[in-house]
Amino acid sequence: MTRRRWSVPLAMLLGALAILVLPAAPASAHAELEKTAPVAGTVLNDMPGEVTLTFSEQVRLVADKIKVVAPDGGRADTGKPVVRDQELVIPLKPGGAKGTYLVSYRVISADSHPVSGGYSFSYGQPSATPNPDDAGSGVQTDAVVKNAMSVARFLGFAGLVLLVGPALILFALWPRRLSTRDPGRLALTGAGVLGVSTILELYVQIPYTAGTTLFDITGAAASEVMGTPFGAAHLVRLGAVLATAILLRPVIAGRAGKFDQTMLVILGVVGLATWPISGHPSASPVPTLTVVADAAHLAAMSVWLGGLVMLFGFLLRRANARELSAIVPVWSGWALFAITVLVLAGTAQALVEIGTLDALTGTTYGQIVIAKVALLAVVVAVAAYSRRLTSRRFAPATPAVPDDPEDDDEPVDDEQPVAEQPVTEAPVIEECDRRRLRTAVIAEVAIAVVVLALTSVLVQTSPARAGQSDTPPGPFDTVVSTNLLKIQVDISPATVGMNSVHLYAVKPDGSGPQTVVEWKATAALPSKGIEPLTVPTLAVSDDHAIGQVSLVSAGTWEFKFTARVDDLNQSTVTVQVPVK
Repeated sequence: MTRRRWSVPLAMLLGALAILVLPAAPASAHAELEKTAPVAGTVLNDMPGEVTLTFSEQVRLVADKIKVVAPDGGRADTGKPVVRDQELVIPLKPGGAKGTYLVSYRVISADSHPVSGGYSFSYGQPSATPNPDDAGSGVQTDAVVKNAMSVARFLGFAGLVLLVGPALILFALWPRRLSTRDPGRLALTGAGVLGVSTILELYVQIPYTAGTTLFDITGAAASEVMGTPFGAAHLVRLGAVLATAILLRPVIAGRAGKFDQTMLVILGVVGLATWPISGHPSASPVPTLTVVADAAHLAAMSVWLGGLVMLFGFLLRRANARELSAIVPVWSGWALFAITVLVLAGTAQALVEIGTLDALTGTTYGQIVIAKVALLAVVVAVAAYSRRLTSRRFAPATPAVPDDPEDDDEPVDDEQPVAEQPVTEAPVIEECDRRRLRTAVIAEVAIAVVVLALTSVLVQTSPARAGQSDTPPGPFDTVVSTNLLKIQVDISPATVGMNSVHLYAVKPDGSGPQTVVEWKATAALPSKGIEPLTVPTLAVSDDHAIGQVSLVSAGTWEFKFTARVDDLNQSTVTVQVPVK
């Protein structure tokens, strides 16, 4: 019966952590492809000199996973892609054949997650091959690798909870008369699980980054991962776990000194910091805030859930009534503080990821946050009930203070015996109170399961700030490359009504402005039967022209721009512009 009682909260905890880290769908990385040049589906009259992909944040290359396939199935790229801040530039071989070209890419975002995909464009005329449906098919993450990374993360969260909670209780609240063997083993097991998960994450990150299978590992790929912030953070975490396991032994034996205590605190801070540094928080718009908030959130979660495991699994079963009377009020205060930190840290992260009231109520991310906050309010109510129960039932009695004899007008007989004051027994926890506490603990763990389930969905949902970024109307800009020149196109505000058009010409190698003798431009909306409209243009300098056009309907407008550089040479490009 005792073992069965212990297995219930542990199973609930592990189930909650499984929900937290096992994705139902591929996790969304923060880096997103914002625009391409040439634009997807565009038919160009001149072959571009390069393909440019612009992402929402800086990215890293993945060797041999970036290519452009020609209509005949051969490679159209030179094999030397480069990254310029947020742009991935893929140089193309000159003299390409007419037809459809397939671009596929795999890069690593700032938060260590791979971003892959592909699209197609055409030169001269579309062709049947390569198949656009295969765009990016060769750069997708292997399903086994993805699941292995989920398992590694599950072990990491589980190990952290089983290490932090028991270690803290043993250090500060464990009764001296009770054996520390079983809770000590639990804490050391947590450290072992955390160490194994760290090694497993490091290993799996190699094929996860390279886009290979689980056992397709090369020395070059491993060296690349070790040289990233992800690799450095995990090596630091592994060292912190090993040192913690060594310093835990005197804590378990009850002979930890101040040096051991100080070192454990330092190791805890360092170890917790490796999670946000190697993940999403480091890539947010305000990385300092989100890194600190995420570390605090993780620490509070570990103390809260780990403490609940110790309370339900050991203390409520083994401690006597008087010991519980001293332990429970202290734990109640800790739990309330941990929940407060969870709320504050979560609020800070939500403000960064959501930002506006419309994003809070109008996006899936924001709606999940609302539900999570509502459930957390229930947890706070349960914790408040527990605290009120312990404060009322277990508050030490205040002994009566005898009157000061100097305040009495009558003389005091020094030889008169002083009546002994009655001694008030310290209150002890009764069986009914023990049952109430068990019920409260179960309620907190059960609600924590639901909160962590919502958190798991939240982790895999694009942040509201990303979901909202495409919603408001705004200027459209892109760069289209040809053999003669590059054309930067700016259309503002890209909404129904009057729009301004700015065209800038740059030399093919980007070395400087390109003189254009004559500009021509048209705009059409084929989906609604609007034929090409002439866009009047005026050259304001040798390389810059402006124009005005009235766009009468929302949709994807097709703009064609022709730039004549001399009496014999000109280039025409087509750009698809979303208008709202």
